[in-house]
Amino acid sequence: MYAPFFGLQQEAFSIAPDPRFLHLSAGHREALAHLLYGLQGGGGFVLLTGEIGAGKTTVCRCFLEQIPPGHRVAYVYNPKLTPVELLQTVCQEFGIAIDDPPPTTGKPYVDALNRFLLDAHARGEHCLLVVDEAQALSAKLLELLRLLTNLETSERKLLQIVLIGQPELREQLATPELEQLSQRVIARVHLGPLSAAETADYVRHRLAVAGLQGPLPFDARALAWVHRLTGGVPRRINLLCQRALLGAYAQDSRTVDARIVRRAAREAFDARPEPQRLGLALAAASVLLVVAGAAAAWWWQHGGGSGGAVATATSAASAASAASGVAAAAGAAAPAPALADALRPFDGDAAAVAALAAVWGQVAEPGADACRSARGLGLACQEGRGDVALLRRLDRPLLLALTAGGTVLLRSLGAETATLQGAGGEQRVALATLQTAWDGGYLAWWRPPPGDANAWVLAQLTALQGPDTAAGARAPADEALRRRVFAFQVGQSLPLDGLAGPLTLMQLNRASGVEEPRLRPEP
Repeated sequence: MYAPFFGLQQEAFSIAPDPRFLHLSAGHREALAHLLYGLQGGGGFVLLTGEIGAGKTTVCRCFLEQIPPGHRVAYVYNPKLTPVELLQTVCQEFGIAIDDPPPTTGKPYVDALNRFLLDAHARGEHCLLVVDEAQALSAKLLELLRLLTNLETSERKLLQIVLIGQPELREQLATPELEQLSQRVIARVHLGPLSAAETADYVRHRLAVAGLQGPLPFDARALAWVHRLTGGVPRRINLLCQRALLGAYAQDSRTVDARIVRRAAREAFDARPEPQRLGLALAAASVLLVVAGAAAAWWWQHGGGSGGAVATATSAASAASAASGVAAAAGAAAPAPALADALRPFDGDAAAVAALAAVWGQVAEPGADACRSARGLGLACQEGRGDVALLRRLDRPLLLALTAGGTVLLRSLGAETATLQGAGGEQRVALATLQTAWDGGYLAWWRPPPGDANAWVLAQLTALQGPDTAAGARAPADEALRRRVFAFQVGQSLPLDGLAGPLTLMQLNRASGVEEPRLRPEP
C-alpha cells in the first residue's frame, strides 16, 4: 500500500525472512564467524543464543548457506518431541532408512545413526545437526544429544551439533546435571540488540533493498525514537517502521517524524489508545483515504494520464520531474547508454596491461599477459567475477572485461558515477552505464605477503583483532589462524572459507595499510 508512495518497489519491513534483505550487524557477523569456526572445530557443540527477534534465524540461514561442500546437514526446527521421536526425526533429516513399521525404542535409531556417521567419515564427509528453538529441549533430550556425540575417531567427533535458542538455554546448560554437555561446547555466542547507529543502518539498508532512490523518509529524531522504542531488536524494528510508514502514508506525509513513530509504537506494540482517540484516529484515516482517492480521480480526469496535459499545466522541468517520479514508482528505468558511446576500450591486452602497470608505477614486460607481467614485477595477479559491491570493497584499480569485448581500467567509483580509462584516456560515466556494459569479469594486482605467508597473516590479524581469548590461545596454530581468518572474512563480507586466498589477502593488505594503488575519490 505505502510502497509506491515512498518510491519503493516492495514493502521494506516485512517480518518474512527474505534473504534479499539480509543485513548483518557487527554482532551478527561475529556470531556467524563463531558458527563457522565451530564447524571446523572437530565435533562437539556450538551454542547460539539471543532474545526473541534478535536475528538468530537470520544468522542460522546464512550459516547454512555458507556451509562448505562435504557436509551432511540435518535440521530440527521443532524439538518438542519424545526421545524416540527426536531420534526418528534426526534419522529422517539425514536420509537414513528405517524399518517399517518404525521401531518404538531408541536403540535401532542410534545404531542406524552410528553406521551412517561411520560411513560418512569413510567418505570424507562431516555431519552436522542443527537444533532450532533448543530452549524447548528437556534435560533428558539434551543428555541424549550429548550421547550422540560420543562416537569419535582419534582425530574428531563424528557428529557436530549446533544448538540455537533463547537466553534460557544458557541457563539450562549451566545446571550441574548438564555439566558434561557444557564442557563439550566449543563455541558460544549470544546475539544482543543493535546499537542506535546499527539500528539506523538497518533501516537504511532495508529501504535501499526495497528500491528507495530519494532521501530517507525517517529523519534523525525519528530514527533515534525507533531505536529507543524497539530496544534495537530487528523484528520490533520491522514492526514499528512498517506501521510508521503506513501512518505517514495515511497523513500524506513523505517524512516520518518522531511524532509518527511514537504513535506507530502505540499501535504496533499493543499500547492501545483510549477508545475515543481510537475512534477519532480511524475516522481521520478514513477521511484521508477518501480525500486521497478523490484527488487521484480528479488528477486522472483532468489530464493526469496524459503527458501533454501535464506539460500544459506545468513547466517543462516540473513535467520531467513528475515523469521520472512516476517511472520510479512503477519500477521503470530509462535504458542506460552503451559504454561504447562514452568510452573506447583499450586496443588490445598489451595496452590494458601497460595502463595497469603505470598505475603501480611500473613498466609492464613487452608481450607478456597481465599475470605474467605481475609476477615479473613481484606482484600477484587474480582474475575473478563479482559485482559493483565487490569493486568497492577491493578499492583498487582493476581491469574490467566488457560484454561487447575489450577491457577498460577502473580508476574511481562513486555513488552514481565511475571513472574509466580506455584507448581515448579517462572519462566519467554513469554507474548504470558501467553495470550494463560490464560482464562481471575483473583482473587485479596485489602485493603478496613477504616471507612466511601464514606467519605474516597471523601477525596482521592479531594486530587488527587484538590478543586471542584464553581458549583461542590454547588452540593449535593452524586452528587459531583459521579462526582469525573466518572473523576477518565475516567483517569484510568475503566468501567464508577460513583460508587466506587472494580476496582475503587483498583486503588484509588494505586493512593493514600495505602500500598499494587505491581508487581515487569520485567528485
